[in-house]
Amino acid sequence: MRIFLIVYILISFYSCNKVPHKQSITFAKNPVIAHRGAWKKNNLPKNSIASLKHAIELKCAGSEFDVRMTSDTILIVTHDADYHELPIEETTYEELSKFKLFNGETLPTLKQYLLAGMENNKTTGLVVEIKPSKFKDRNVFIAEEVHKLVKKLQAEKYILAYISFSYDMLKKIHALDPLAKTQYLDGSKSPKELKADGISGLDYLVYKLKVKPEWISSAKEHGLILNAWTANTTEDIDWLIANDFNYITTDEPELAFEILMKSPSNKDYKLVWSDEFNYQGKPDPTKWAFEYGLKRNQEKQYYVDSLKNARVEKGFLILETHKEQVKNQGFVSNSETNWRKNVEYADYTAPSLTTKNLAQWTYGRIEIRAQLPKGIGLWPAIWMMGINYDEVGWPECGEIDIMEHVGFNPDSIFGTIHTTSYNHMKGTQKGKKIFISKPYGTFHVFAIDWTPEGIDFILDDTIYNQIENENKTVSEWPFDQDFYLKMNIAVGGMLGGKEGIDNAIFPQQMLVDYVRVYQKKSSE
Repeated sequence: MRIFLIVYILISFYSCNKVPHKQSITFAKNPVIAHRGAWKKNNLPKNSIASLKHAIELKCAGSEFDVRMTSDTILIVTHDADYHELPIEETTYEELSKFKLFNGETLPTLKQYLLAGMENNKTTGLVVEIKPSKFKDRNVFIAEEVHKLVKKLQAEKYILAYISFSYDMLKKIHALDPLAKTQYLDGSKSPKELKADGISGLDYLVYKLKVKPEWISSAKEHGLILNAWTANTTEDIDWLIANDFNYITTDEPELAFEILMKSPSNKDYKLVWSDEFNYQGKPDPTKWAFEYGLKRNQEKQYYVDSLKNARVEKGFLILETHKEQVKNQGFVSNSETNWRKNVEYADYTAPSLTTKNLAQWTYGRIEIRAQLPKGIGLWPAIWMMGINYDEVGWPECGEIDIMEHVGFNPDSIFGTIHTTSYNHMKGTQKGKKIFISKPYGTFHVFAIDWTPEGIDFILDDTIYNQIENENKTVSEWPFDQDFYLKMNIAVGGMLGGKEGIDNAIFPQQMLVDYVRVYQKKSSE
């Protein structure tokens, strides 16, 4: 009986002292950080325990929240420096807690929040944003108190990162625990500086990273964690996924998961080349070259490299065609049989950009988000040519038309291949068209998924043409070599000019949001 009593007491003792931190946690293998919890979709208070619990239900990799200190040194979870018009740093917790969150929760202390985050949580890390004090000499003290509480609750393994706009706070956390992950928020320091000071990563405003894309590669080179805030649009989330960010801080975690499911990165693809056009002026000469003059298909435009015709503004590449007379530098005489040499003046100017001799690829997903120009007589195209074009010519080199559109057929785009066996000169080209809704007022994603087995042509999320490798000869399949990319607006020509040219439409623009090239990670 005595032995039974001792065993019972021991069991009771360990049961009563069982705390949430005894559970194991493995952070979810996704980049989604719910900003102030997952609050938006279900209309929950930001920084509430309810929003934290929903982030855990969603299995976000992390849930971010804001920490401040009251006048009586209680750490609380809230964002603004004032709460119900009371300055937090000059007000006691007792006074503040009289005002509940709109879902009925009491204003949470950090202790309550950490304990809630450790309960029934096996996937979602806690991202602790320590808000700087208006009394700068208090910053280090607040950081110390946050760290002390985390340690007291044995919550260290639940902390995905400490983040702050205060560099001193982060350096203090690092000094107290060199293994703790820290991320700077301000956006003012380079990855090299962060690395030198022992900061684990950066968590910068999306815009700041777009205007300094070199910091992305630098962060990766220095082994830093890449995070960004606050990404709430499809375009921003998609850009961060494409650039392989470790984390994406968002008010829209459900949207982020939806985009992740559709992303090439979810299919073993890695971004290997891109232009996001987050600069001003001429297209980046390290990525794009120009074609010049009268080129092909009896087209009427003269290709030029004027800023009027090709420029980057407000995050877009603008390809613009004009009705204007320009002298043909290749003109010889009106009696020449070569059409490129018997026209003294062209009546239209347009741009044609190419990655030839700058970038080329064998296989991958090539993806372009663009808005098309409008008008009868226009023939915009996004296409690829085999790298051996100069040696063997067309069609032996192979051609992949990712997207062609003609103004007289405004509700369709075409995806086509041309080879020695299959080309439009013989009428044997392999191509299909698909209906396109609002091509002129809306951006669409034009893509191919190109493997040794075949090429899929894709509009937005729809595969509309599939070309299989017949495993015959290079005459049917010249697509096991490098290809370079082209983007242009043609005017008239054998296809574009079939129903004439409407001269009232000019000028017209094709807007390009981005060009991205992905290749399989497994092929590295």
